[in-house]
Amino acid sequence: MTEIRGILKKEFVTLQLSATSKTTAISELANTFVKEGVVTNENAYLSAVMTREKESTTGIGFGVAIPHGKSAGVVEPALAFGRSQTGIEYDSMDGKPVHFLFLIAVPEHSNDEHLRILSKLSRKLMHEDVRKQLMDAATVEHIYQIFE
Repeated sequence: MTEIRGILKKEFVTLQLSATSKTTAISELANTFVKEGVVTNENAYLSAVMTREKESTTGIGFGVAIPHGKSAGVVEPALAFGRSQTGIEYDSMDGKPVHFLFLIAVPEHSNDEHLRILSKLSRKLMHEDVRKQLMDAATVEHIYQIFE
């Protein structure tokens, strides 16, 4: 079973997203995967994420979105985190802006790996104190410690 800390590398954490829209925020985080060699075909991966997003929003409420995609352009499972203090319009289930974006990348033939990651993240993020810690974290290390 994949542990959050095993796939959320410090290089995949963005404390202040520069993006102001759903699409640009997802692209900004996907770029961290490309830089680290986890995603070898950014277009194929982004296409998978956006196709999934069109099926139904991954903005689950409480300021959280967990977009995800399976693609042959993904080398290994990975998780990126981006924070927006001001919030990003995301068409979330509760209609509120997203402050915490968790982007999941999994190889095309990874069965239900993304569902296990989604489940672990969702259980953690349902706690208001965890979301407060994420908002207040001053460093990448603080973000990382939340998922210990």
